[in-house]
Amino acid sequence: MEKTLQKHIADSGYCSRRKAEEAIREGRVKINGKKATLGTRVREGDVVSLDGENVRPAERYVYIALNKPKGYVCTKDEKKNIFSLVKRKERLFVVGRLDKDSHGLVILTNDGEFAYRLTHPSFSCEKEYIVKLSKDIDKRIKKRLKEGVNIKEKSLARMKEVERVGFRTYRVVLTEGKKRQIRRMFEVFKRTVLDLKRVRIDKYKLGDIGEKKWAFIEDKNTL
Repeated sequence: MEKTLQKHIADSGYCSRRKAEEAIREGRVKINGKKATLGTRVREGDVVSLDGENVRPAERYVYIALNKPKGYVCTKDEKKNIFSLVKRKERLFVVGRLDKDSHGLVILTNDGEFAYRLTHPSFSCEKEYIVKLSKDIDKRIKKRLKEGVNIKEKSLARMKEVERVGFRTYRVVLTEGKKRQIRRMFEVFKRTVLDLKRVRIDKYKLGDIGEKKWAFIEDKNTL
């Protein structure tokens, strides 16, 4: 059975398909000792390596919902990282990163195809947040946020929904994932985000998972 190289890497649980594509473009992936190119097909018996480490099929897929606290990063670059909170033998990666100052739901998995369906723009998966601002916004600003604002990216940044739920507090829904998007969008209107908590990714909700705690996702069939 053949499959594309990027799908083979994603299926192995080494990283998401998008990250696999980046690694291939950067020349970090080899098949049978030779540098591979994007779209190359992998056959049974081929030896695939990424950064010199052999990429083998995952024995078992794992799906975890974690309540990330503030001060923790979603990479392994610093001591206070989310992987230190979930001690598993599987190689896990993050679906939907949060910046260091944000908290709430992140998903950890070793299933690259699952991650791809939750993060690729073509699927438009919703991500829901509760955001506290330094100052309230009016109807004009809400309209602008939905229509799109310039945060110096290739395309305008948009919010699918923005709804006031309390004193200077808003429920925000995105279907895109530009870096620090919510903070940057509100900054356009001179509003500082004082607190940002993600409560949902697609159909997966944070629910009553305590801070620094995690739980297995039993039903991962999202799409």
